Amino acid sequence: MESRVIDSAEAPNFPTILSQGRVVGNLLFISGQVAMKPGTRDIIAGDFRDQMKQTLTNVRSVCEAAGTNMERVVKVTIFLTDMRHYATMNEVYKQFFKQPMPTRSTVAVAGLAIPSMLVEIEAIAEIPT
Repeated sequence: MESRVIDSAEAPNFPTILSQGRVVGNLLFISGQVAMKPGTRDIIAGDFRDQMKQTLTNVRSVCEAAGTNMERVVKVTIFLTDMRHYATMNEVYKQFFKQPMPTRSTVAVAGLAIPSMLVEIEAIAEIPT
């Protein structure tokens, strides 16, 4: 089965070490997205809520570049550096996802690639046929 790489200028890009997304069949696999401003390597300033919004905005941008949307996301994995952000994470999450909600795992991690990162999200979405 062939695959294609997804590249969105509206999400952080690290082409030498990962693809933002890969489509295989009718599934889009989205690499872990973080709260970086598109076109830069800068983590957005602000609190956890701001980082969560930017991270999900980046997920949405990769979906759109692949020809799908957040309604077709079927699986989400969220990595949090502090589980005290769990309630806020859910508040922001509900702004991006509607019923039927994707399946989801939320994992506490000791840290992410850059110390100021508070959240990372990877996802799998269905591509319309």
